[in-house]
Amino acid sequence: MISMKGILLSLVSLFYGTIYSQNPYEPDFSKPKKINHYKLVWNDEFNYNGKPDSTKWIYEYGFVRNEELQWYQPKNATCKNGVLLIEGRREIVQNPNYVAISSDWKENREHAYYTSASLKTEGLASWKYGVFEIRARIDSTLSSWPAIWTLGNNNPWPANGEIDIMEFYIKNNEQSILANAAWLGKYPRIVWDSKVIPLAYFLKKDPDWVKKFHIWRMEWDQNSIKIYIDNELINKISQKKAKNPDGFKPFNQEHYLLLNLAIGSNGGDPTDSKFPISYEVDYARIYQKE
Repeated sequence: MISMKGILLSLVSLFYGTIYSQNPYEPDFSKPKKINHYKLVWNDEFNYNGKPDSTKWIYEYGFVRNEELQWYQPKNATCKNGVLLIEGRREIVQNPNYVAISSDWKENREHAYYTSASLKTEGLASWKYGVFEIRARIDSTLSSWPAIWTLGNNNPWPANGEIDIMEFYIKNNEQSILANAAWLGKYPRIVWDSKVIPLAYFLKKDPDWVKKFHIWRMEWDQNSIKIYIDNELINKISQKKAKNPDGFKPFNQEHYLLLNLAIGSNGGDPTDSKFPISYEVDYARIYQKE
């Protein structure tokens, strides 16, 4: 008798083509798999040594958002051993924008005591709809806040729309994996469609969960945004309700991709954490319908 699990795996293989058997503790060096009725339109396998490909990625610099503690700088991102390695480090960087009397948190900090990196495809590549697949391994050290996300090209945040394919931080007093979408509600409200799953849920199923690479996948079309972890559906966002007050639909436009590791803020207090904190991205692949 065929088990329900076997039926599900067969259905997955019909849509996604060959299922590769891959060591979850190691990078995957196999060629991008084929997805029936889709074509691979953009990818970075990170199978090279040195800095990330400058034709695909640009960087964010300095203090950027959420009053996080890290100073973003390119040297915290490097490619080696088949992965993009983003490191959060405990080190002191002088803030060139320091103004002692400023009320702006980006200016009134004389120093940053932590560094990290944030990469994005803004201005280089963006996409409307498709299957986004990112294989990554996160670090659960307290204060770690890695993310895989997208932002729309048009309008300021949040009217441009934000999709969080993966975020990891403290929610409801627990380290959690989040899958979200955000857009503009009635001013000044921000609408969040969020799914929060405690890390304990994954650790209960697999005590080695944080030691392994996992596949985060978004299936995005004109009807919905579906976010998966290792083929488990985490959140489904309806396109019907994702609309700004002026009628603009932020998820019916092209979005660009971001990969970053924040330190502190929602990630927790890093004072007693062990550094460096590692965030490894094995590959990023984007498919669109043929």
